[in-house]
Amino acid sequence: MGWPLRWFGALGLALLVGCAQQPPRDDSLYQALGQRAGIQKIVEGMLLHIAKDERIVEHFRKIDIVRLRDKLVEQFCVEAGGPCRYTGDSMAESHKGQNLTRSDFNALVEDLIDAMDEQNIPVATQNRLLARLAPMRGDVIEK
Repeated sequence: MGWPLRWFGALGLALLVGCAQQPPRDDSLYQALGQRAGIQKIVEGMLLHIAKDERIVEHFRKIDIVRLRDKLVEQFCVEAGGPCRYTGDSMAESHKGQNLTRSDFNALVEDLIDAMDEQNIPVATQNRLLARLAPMRGDVIEK
């Protein structure tokens, strides 16, 4: 193979690699939630609601709330398409042995919605976040 064919082969390979790259990350939800600062306000509001929620507060009594806040912010940031990295345990691992019920899960979601309402997050944006978090439900309840 002469140099022109090798050059075209290398060019073709470079074009294929360039085309195979992932599309740019959609961070529109991250932006709509107010970026990391907005997500932190939402998480902190949710934790305040949980602290007053007799249905589920017992599940949080022996938990390091600061660490929980930080991991939830990371996780919500990742799920929203933000530039974060989640460094916590998997949902299945962190909820293992807690035997959380559907009612417990639903109460937490209600507390999250209340926190988003307080931050004036539009319902459509709330639904986008909830849809991204919903697949974790199976890793949380009845484990």
